[in-house]
Amino acid sequence: MRRVGTALPRRSALDGYSESTPSEGNGIAPGEPNPYGATYKVAGTLPDGPGEAPVYRARGQVAKADVARLAKALGVDGVPVAQGEVWKVGAGQDGTGPNLQVNKEAPGAWTFSRYAPGTDDCKGTDRCDAPQGDGTPVSEAEAEKAAAPVLKALGQDDAKRDASQVMGAQRVVNAAPEVGGLPTHGWSTGVTVGSGGEVVGGSGQLSTPVKGDTYPVVSAKKALELMEDRPQSDHRMGIGGCASPVPQKDRLEQPCGSSASGAPEQDAVTVDKAVFGLASHLVDGRQALVPSWLFEVTAPGAKDPFTVTYPAVDPKFLTAPESSRPGDEPTSAPGPRNVEVDGYRAEGSELTVTFTGGVCADYDVKTSGTADEVTVTVTSKAWPDKVCIMIAKKFQQTVRLDEPLGDRAVVGSDGKAIPLAKEGARLPAPPTRAR
Repeated sequence: MRRVGTALPRRSALDGYSESTPSEGNGIAPGEPNPYGATYKVAGTLPDGPGEAPVYRARGQVAKADVARLAKALGVDGVPVAQGEVWKVGAGQDGTGPNLQVNKEAPGAWTFSRYAPGTDDCKGTDRCDAPQGDGTPVSEAEAEKAAAPVLKALGQDDAKRDASQVMGAQRVVNAAPEVGGLPTHGWSTGVTVGSGGEVVGGSGQLSTPVKGDTYPVVSAKKALELMEDRPQSDHRMGIGGCASPVPQKDRLEQPCGSSASGAPEQDAVTVDKAVFGLASHLVDGRQALVPSWLFEVTAPGAKDPFTVTYPAVDPKFLTAPESSRPGDEPTSAPGPRNVEVDGYRAEGSELTVTFTGGVCADYDVKTSGTADEVTVTVTSKAWPDKVCIMIAKKFQQTVRLDEPLGDRAVVGSDGKAIPLAKEGARLPAPPTRAR
């Protein structure tokens, strides 16, 4: 599908999926039957979908002001302090007070705890609420009221909420925001409310993903056929491919596990409905929201219906990532692939760029300039015949321009602006293969 005046989007390295290679990474929520590798019965008619839809990517860095706004909504005193790759607020001098931690890199995964885990020494205090202390959970309405300021600080006032989850004396409000007018899966916010009505914990993403390339998408029927062809595996994958109960009984961010129900393979799974939305996946090694079909299914042995997602992007536009799993086998010699540039800093004629990549590849940084902008292209080429662990690291490399950057813009090979990198500790240079 080609739009007038625009080129087709580049093929996207969606981890675990490609045009010719079935995924080895299906994951099932703990305690649920494994629907992958099963046969499907469709109750009703499956929708065709929109024809095309964009991927939403996490880009840039989380601003200190955004962290401060979230801390205020959570009732955490203090100023955000940068420590390595995270922002930290609170915890007090003894480390037992309210504590908020936010990853600097988008999407800004955050966690909050009002009480230090494992503390039970309450001498000298009027009240000590352990994380799951005695008491009765507040009502769903009270929990949603307590969570409202937090969701507002995140820009998720209108997110779909579910406050049915109870853990001991606590109630959890799970909020799934819409992005680009579409429902999301795997991008939810969880706010835990104690029996006293105060927020005692939480987690989610602080940054809103940015609209990226638009891709042709397949119908729900086609996606179901692709999903049905996937081999069953116990290999764990990213959160976007997990099945989750409806309503959510477990946080979507929990790691996927193998089925504990003992449901036999090839059992018929009933597809009750399909909704077009966005599911969290790793794209080019980074978290993104990918156009997906969200299937509500009922399987033999399942207590409740649950949701299974499958990418809706036309498989022609998917390519396997540079390394889709840790190095069980030596790699062959694939061609170079583009690497997204995270940020830059300039000093005179020197331009220092930062990017994320694996530890078993050669990286090449090239620049080309005009009077208005400098284009930075970073490519990687995996080391052939190398057994390598799958780990992503941030690197930086300095290149010399023909003339000082001045007021010229810095853009990537896709023409999109590269953000100015935050000041911080110097990052390592890319790896060099021993020869």
